[in-house]
Amino acid sequence: MPDVFHDADRCAEAIVDRIGHEIRLAVPISIGKPLLLLDALYRLAEADRRVQLTIFTGLTLTRPHLRSSLERRFAQPLLDRLFDDCPEPLYAAAQQQDRLPPNIRINEFFLLAGASLANKRTQRSYICLNYSHVARYLESAETNVFAQLVAPHRSAPRVSLSSNTDVTLDILPYIARRRTEKPTIFAAELNTNLPYMPGEAEIELAEFDAVLDPESHHYGLFAPPKEPVSLADFAMALHAACLVKDGGTLQIGIGSFSDALTHALVLRHTNNGVFRDLLKRLGSPPPESAELNPFAVGLYGCTEMLVDGFLALKNARVLKRRVSTLDGKTALLHAAFFIGNQAFYRHLREMPAEELAEISMTAVSYTNTLTGDAERKRAERRHARFINTALTATLLGAVSSDALEDGRVVSGVGGQHDLVTMAHELADARAIIGVRSTRYQGRKVGSNITWTYANTTIPRALRDIIVTEYGIADIKGKSDRDTIAAMISIADSRFQHSLRNEAQRAGKLEPSFSLPSDAIANSPERLEAALGPARREGLLPMFPLGSDMSTVEQSLVTPLLALKRESHLELLRIFLAGLTGATVTSSEAAALERLGLAAPAGLEERALRALVKGALRRHS
Repeated sequence: MPDVFHDADRCAEAIVDRIGHEIRLAVPISIGKPLLLLDALYRLAEADRRVQLTIFTGLTLTRPHLRSSLERRFAQPLLDRLFDDCPEPLYAAAQQQDRLPPNIRINEFFLLAGASLANKRTQRSYICLNYSHVARYLESAETNVFAQLVAPHRSAPRVSLSSNTDVTLDILPYIARRRTEKPTIFAAELNTNLPYMPGEAEIELAEFDAVLDPESHHYGLFAPPKEPVSLADFAMALHAACLVKDGGTLQIGIGSFSDALTHALVLRHTNNGVFRDLLKRLGSPPPESAELNPFAVGLYGCTEMLVDGFLALKNARVLKRRVSTLDGKTALLHAAFFIGNQAFYRHLREMPAEELAEISMTAVSYTNTLTGDAERKRAERRHARFINTALTATLLGAVSSDALEDGRVVSGVGGQHDLVTMAHELADARAIIGVRSTRYQGRKVGSNITWTYANTTIPRALRDIIVTEYGIADIKGKSDRDTIAAMISIADSRFQHSLRNEAQRAGKLEPSFSLPSDAIANSPERLEAALGPARREGLLPMFPLGSDMSTVEQSLVTPLLALKRESHLELLRIFLAGLTGATVTSSEAAALERLGLAAPAGLEERALRALVKGALRRHS
């Protein structure tokens, strides 16, 4: 049995006594980090500069940094409510403030999206890896300490890797080999808030060298709040939903597009008439291969990331195709790690055992590759649809999902390249990349469909299907000319002319090219006309999978986003509208109260009150 500690500092000291002063520590991405032990090792190295501590991880979860007064007024109470019991690792603040001791190094292969763009130390220490290659990297780096947050069993001497089977299951053979040759530690920190996931996620305590069983209160799990789902998200999702084949396999990620896709698939199955009508309203005809009917056979999930959307699909009887597992049982879904809101964690903790057993947490090499039992995987993953998002896509079909043109990393490659590659290796699979056609650059709108882009996550040799809110570009195996024509057709109309000109200057598009009739009015106004009524009728809710926000907070999301994006002239109009003497409605009063602007003190608060009032009236 392992050495059991109740104090994190004693556990950290024991690790250094066993390993020596050169600690090469690997901890999981996301919520699987053993924060008490991690902080204890950090403090030990900070106090003793003889200790050389290198931490390898990814997706360090921290609170967002709030900039404006309105951001703080809206978000601070929400963040305090959601993260009151969720600590952040000590290294995160030190890295952010550029005060890491010289003997401590942090290397991450995936960053919290957009959080480190201005952090030079993080940008320099980032290591670009495909998710499926992480275990191989840890072995080549001679990693000697592995530590993870685990869920304890109520009575048996075993634990569950719970949220992070991903790399751990792949690295166990290396840990076993290294133990016979050199000092190696595999450590666990117990936390009862982690859902206990059965099956492959379960490990006997005897597998560990050290276990931290804290006597103190077990901290809560980081649970990022839901992003609001825009009409553009819903439009992309409706297009993508008709590409999913009944009887097939599904992978999705996290974020507002994935929530919208889940909702669209549920609509297709449970309210098919509405689904077809909304798709028709968008005005972009689906391809001949599209499927619009409800799911008779249903889907099987095979995804690197388990999100609450899969539970919603399961409840709606969309996720119902089962595959056999190696132990002779069946699974509705295989996944490698998970993260979600508190309702998602609670759902997993309270799920009946027979249902939970059909959610199989497994290695990322299983979900993201065909290595191993390739024949079995090919049979299971029929008609696979790997659906993810990107920042930009070029007219030639290359995709950038992880970094800006100047090289700064937004997030990371993660498993996207793995999944796109696998789609090309499976006979009937498709890789579908959702790209919002435009983005805000300050208060100006730019196009996410570009002629060229300096960073590439998915090269154009692996191009497959690109979806924007304006339609589907099926570009797999197409000529450059036909690829460009398809991509221009799903771009925003404000940028189609310049995109066409660039392609023509390069000789890739004939001078006589003209857009098809259904692509000449790609505008937000068209989306509003098509989907706005359904939004107001409650068919396309802003938070289709629920939200940790109150009703008043949800009502503030759209108006506050508008204040960040509108031109200065529009802001002036909104401000003047908020100065009018119209009676404040009860909903406006509740919103102003929530922001601390019900009784403004001073000129700044009166100005903010007027802006918020005007925005609330415009978007009521």
